[in-house]
Amino acid sequence: MQVKIEPSWYKVLEGEFDKDYFTKLTEFVRSQYQKSTVYPPPKFIFRAFELTPFDSVKVVILGQDPYHGAGQANGLAFAVEPGIRLPPSLQNIYKELKSDLGVDGNINEWAGQGVLLLNATLTVQANSPASHQNKGWEEFTDAVIKALSDQKEHLVFILWGAYAQKKGAVIDTTKHLVIKSAHPSPFSAYSGFFGSRPFSQCNAYLLRHGHKSITW
Repeated sequence: MQVKIEPSWYKVLEGEFDKDYFTKLTEFVRSQYQKSTVYPPPKFIFRAFELTPFDSVKVVILGQDPYHGAGQANGLAFAVEPGIRLPPSLQNIYKELKSDLGVDGNINEWAGQGVLLLNATLTVQANSPASHQNKGWEEFTDAVIKALSDQKEHLVFILWGAYAQKKGAVIDTTKHLVIKSAHPSPFSAYSGFFGSRPFSQCNAYLLRHGHKSITW
């Protein structure tokens, strides 16, 4: 099966695209777009991979599902397009960034610097959170994480919340930095996300290993 994904990622992941789970996933996603409103727009499903090629990845921030409200999901975990009201989790990410580094950032500018903003599930039905879970996306994104862990060195994985941390169990912590904290959601941000300083930790590690820091 030919999947339209950035070439370096296709080379790394091509073994996944002919597996039974991915064939079933493709059929499911196609049918969902045909009969209901699904986010993000089809052209943005693999946008995280387009903006952050495999060879460019330095940091991985792992989300769970795309936003399920109109106009929000843009293919990048936690991000929305310019002009869209910031969801609460993204507001809290920016608050922690300001506290950590004293800067006002733009999450949409991170992908071009090697920050893979990866959701575990890449599509969702409108107004129905988690509606495309357990359809195959998780197996695909597990393969993404494992490929990064196995084939690269000195990456930073930022895992916010229990879901991301469980998914990150395959990461080789002997050659990568894994930063864990509570999720930036308003329900948990005060339970360990605020004050966790992931951005400064990340940059310090990148610099120690000869990489350019991220302009958060």
